[in-house]
Amino acid sequence: MKPLQRLLPTAILPLALLTASVRADIPDSTALEPTAKQLLTTELITGFITHYHFKKTALNDALSEQILARYLEELDPNRSYFLRSDIDAFARYKTRLDDDLRSANLQPAFEIFHVFKQRLNQRVDYALGLLNKDFDFNIKETYLFDRSEKPWAANRAELNDIWRKKVKNDVLSLQLAGQDKDEFIKTLRERYERLRTSVTQFRTGDLYQLFINTYTQSIEPHTAYLAPRVSEDFEIRMSLSLEGIGAVLQTENEYTEVKEIVTGGPADLSHGLHVGDRITGVGQGKSGKLVDVVGWRLDDVVELIRGPKGSVLRLQILPKGANGETSPEIITMTRNEVKLEDQAAQKSVTNIPTEQGPVRIGIIKVPTFYMDYEAYARHDPSYRSTTRDVRRLLAQLKQAQVEGIVVDLRGNGGGSLTEATQLTGLFIESGPIVQVKDTTDHVEVLKDPDPRIAYAGPLAVLVDGNSASASEIFAGAIQDYRRGIIIGEPTFGKGTVQKMVDLNQLIGAKGVRLGQLTTTIAQFYRVSGSSTQYRGVIPDIILPTTADPDEGGESALPNALPWNAIHAANFTPRKFEMDGINWVRQQHAQRMQTDPALGYLRAEVRAMRKAQNQIGISLLEKHRRKQIGAMRQASLAREDQFRKALHLAPREANKGNDPVTGFNPDQILLQEAAHILHDLVYSHAQASTSLQTADHEQR
Repeated sequence: MKPLQRLLPTAILPLALLTASVRADIPDSTALEPTAKQLLTTELITGFITHYHFKKTALNDALSEQILARYLEELDPNRSYFLRSDIDAFARYKTRLDDDLRSANLQPAFEIFHVFKQRLNQRVDYALGLLNKDFDFNIKETYLFDRSEKPWAANRAELNDIWRKKVKNDVLSLQLAGQDKDEFIKTLRERYERLRTSVTQFRTGDLYQLFINTYTQSIEPHTAYLAPRVSEDFEIRMSLSLEGIGAVLQTENEYTEVKEIVTGGPADLSHGLHVGDRITGVGQGKSGKLVDVVGWRLDDVVELIRGPKGSVLRLQILPKGANGETSPEIITMTRNEVKLEDQAAQKSVTNIPTEQGPVRIGIIKVPTFYMDYEAYARHDPSYRSTTRDVRRLLAQLKQAQVEGIVVDLRGNGGGSLTEATQLTGLFIESGPIVQVKDTTDHVEVLKDPDPRIAYAGPLAVLVDGNSASASEIFAGAIQDYRRGIIIGEPTFGKGTVQKMVDLNQLIGAKGVRLGQLTTTIAQFYRVSGSSTQYRGVIPDIILPTTADPDEGGESALPNALPWNAIHAANFTPRKFEMDGINWVRQQHAQRMQTDPALGYLRAEVRAMRKAQNQIGISLLEKHRRKQIGAMRQASLAREDQFRKALHLAPREANKGNDPVTGFNPDQILLQEAAHILHDLVYSHAQASTSLQTADHEQR
């Protein structure tokens, strides 16, 4: 529905540009013009992509039309600034941008941006003028907060009505949150003025990077340009990314959204912040004033969130899927440094109740595929890696006499390809693990380097929509070899390989800083020949989650490479076909209907999906208040039903005491994965007993 690389509905930047800092001394963007260095950079980028990108895409009129449409969408994704007449005027560029890019003519991109800035200033002036008026919240009206699929406004009067409803909704939301008139006028005045500032402070390099990435991502979503300054800022921020709260943020329309939670960080340990949550306010200390950050640039929000280790931070959030009918929540956490050992693989043991007594299932959480290359290079015998750590944990769990092991790859976005290959080798004797096809169609087969098996017992792999790249290689190989059962939700579908190209080296000039290009050069394929691209790995048993498959993953990214297949590698899967899988599915379905924790999760999923499908919201105050109360009561009822099943007091009477063990949805799913693995072991045991009995009777 919406592109992921956004900053604001007013000044939309590619994801890489979100690291840019803002200075007060930047000249007005009306003076922006392309530079000679940018013209040279354009020639290098278009030439390299045309000849070396994995996706052979001609720079022609058809691509030109896509680039224009994407550029307009990046600038105005919610169709709240440009008029229909503007879009009609820009149509003259539909079949020209390909020629302009080849000749390094960037003027059209700058001209379109200047029109955009004019329209934004008009909207901000109009919104500020409305703050001095009183709104009637007894009129039955609806505000469409998602206009991405709606037509462009036909005239200024229509655009005025769109913005009148937007401002009216902003006022009503803040009133319902408890702000008085003086407070919400101050909050909204600052919010709207910040929209103007974000565009006024655009540099030439910012605009160039925005446009050139419109071109690169009209080809494929993982191909992007980093300007010299942004590249340096990106590297600095990556080195600091493990300090603070341990969360990766992005901007979606006016909101700062949580893209990833770093395992072991303050956000993870708080259990209050989740992927997809939107941060609307930031407060310092336990009682500091909450600063409204709706409409802020991402780097400004990050500066507020950052702070010294040990200091307290409060975040006001709208939970994932929430709309204006949901009250924001406040979560508190203490800033800290995320340590390497917190990112390493870790083990635990969970007990599954059965008629014969509790059964122990081992859990190995693998947050990422890592390797300490520096320690390895200096021949340090104790260097850390995913495979070495998991081998040690497997030995400990075998010694603990667990019945089976679940490898938890949820949220694991990938990492070292070598580690993915070697980790798979811990569970199979030998053979190919993954195939890699390059731009020349040459296929390289990567094999298990070690014939030894570290663990031969029952195995399950738990995945989700954020399990990507190396995680999909591991899960796909385990599934193809029929070595274990895959549980969870379909994985991300990132099956491509990227290379970072230093544009300075292409011309061999010293002292010239042109930036870097990340480009796709190859694609991963499973040993079965199926690609992990686009479709991801489909679990054998799918668990209920709040993720919307149409809103996340590779398939939701514009211009993603499609799924395809090549010839299977020469490999030998295990002989058994997981005969008991249908019985295991039946047992899982029965628990879905009877287990209170799974019932609670299923109800939460239904409620969230319903909220996610909304594109508009009522501006009738009594209706909004009624809806907020109804949603709160429904949420309490779902939780109280769960608490009752566990013989605990209702949430309102509980007052924070007697917390629910395993209430975290992640733990509920992990427990169910352990249940499923036990069922699979039990079904195999029953099948083995039946075969032995039949053989005995025949004799």
